[in-house]
Amino acid sequence: MPKLVVLLEQLLAPVPGGTGRYSRELAAALAATAPAGWTVGGAIARHADPTPAIIPGVEGPHRLPLPPKALVAAWDSGVALWPGGDTVHAPTPLAPPGPNRGRDLVVTVHDTVPWTHPDGLTRRGVGWHRRNIGRAASRADALVVPTAAVADDLPRHVPCQARLHVVGEGVSAAVTSLPPDAAAIATQLRLPPRYVLAVGTIEPRKGIDTLLAALAAPDAPDLPVVLVGQPGWGQVDPAALARRCGLDPARVQVLGRIADAELAVVLHGAAVLAAPSLAEGFGLPVLEAMAAGVPVVHSDAPALVEVAGDAGVVVARNDPAALATALRVVASDPATMQAMRAAGRRRAEQFSWERTARRVWSVHLEIRQSRVRTVIS
Repeated sequence: MPKLVVLLEQLLAPVPGGTGRYSRELAAALAATAPAGWTVGGAIARHADPTPAIIPGVEGPHRLPLPPKALVAAWDSGVALWPGGDTVHAPTPLAPPGPNRGRDLVVTVHDTVPWTHPDGLTRRGVGWHRRNIGRAASRADALVVPTAAVADDLPRHVPCQARLHVVGEGVSAAVTSLPPDAAAIATQLRLPPRYVLAVGTIEPRKGIDTLLAALAAPDAPDLPVVLVGQPGWGQVDPAALARRCGLDPARVQVLGRIADAELAVVLHGAAVLAAPSLAEGFGLPVLEAMAAGVPVVHSDAPALVEVAGDAGVVVARNDPAALATALRVVASDPATMQAMRAAGRRRAEQFSWERTARRVWSVHLEIRQSRVRTVIS
């Protein structure tokens, strides 16, 4: 029985971030949509506790013989340690150096940040991502990218011998449907009655400094801001940023990493979601907010514009004044909010993890069929 193996190492990272959610949601959806006769399994490095990488419907995870750092180093140096299965999907650039003895490899490349915004990563991270994305572009059977914006930009930075497939992401009901104990969760989290929300790893690329400066502007809405996400690299301190731009730090609430049920409650309580990122490959929080009926104000990063369609309000990157005005207009005008809620829900309906998984399956199956035809001929 043929098997698709999904690499789930990102789920065990100290900060799984958006690629962690992508890995989990995609693996679960691939298992739920597996073609007849196929199974789906997971693979990780050698960890004492694989619990975070256990996904219902996905076999395993199979633990490889090397611990995380050794596995990263081995694949980075070209060691052909195959994680199992007939075909492998790597939801991040962490992947074997190429296909192995008739087995297939597909890699998801989320963005071109290592080239366009290298200051958004550590120096080591820039080098690692450039090497591994470049290797995947030349050796993998195919690359999956989340937006046309990434597909257009990636060949400008690396030669892409692998075929590019644009496959969007989806929306999980777990973060868009309110749980039965929503009121209790809101009380436990001490959520304000109304607030501006930002979701994402707290690091320089996410534009938190621009958002806090915007809320300190005279014409900004008089609302607190709730930040959801773990601290990433760069030592971004929201309270210090707030003081620097003249915003009362008491208006800034940092929730850190929260469970899906909590995120659903936080989403539904927001007056508006702000996504002032300098660069993104997709922008899943924008889509999830729209699905929850939350108006969205986002930057003009090409991927965010593509994902939001005409359902969000676009502002220039690094422009606190424009962001302040947009947030005030959206948060203070009930008619605007209602229209944006409806438009956002319509836009979000065009995305689902099931649709994503079926398109990823089509990529893998097309490669397998092509390989069989080549052997026969």
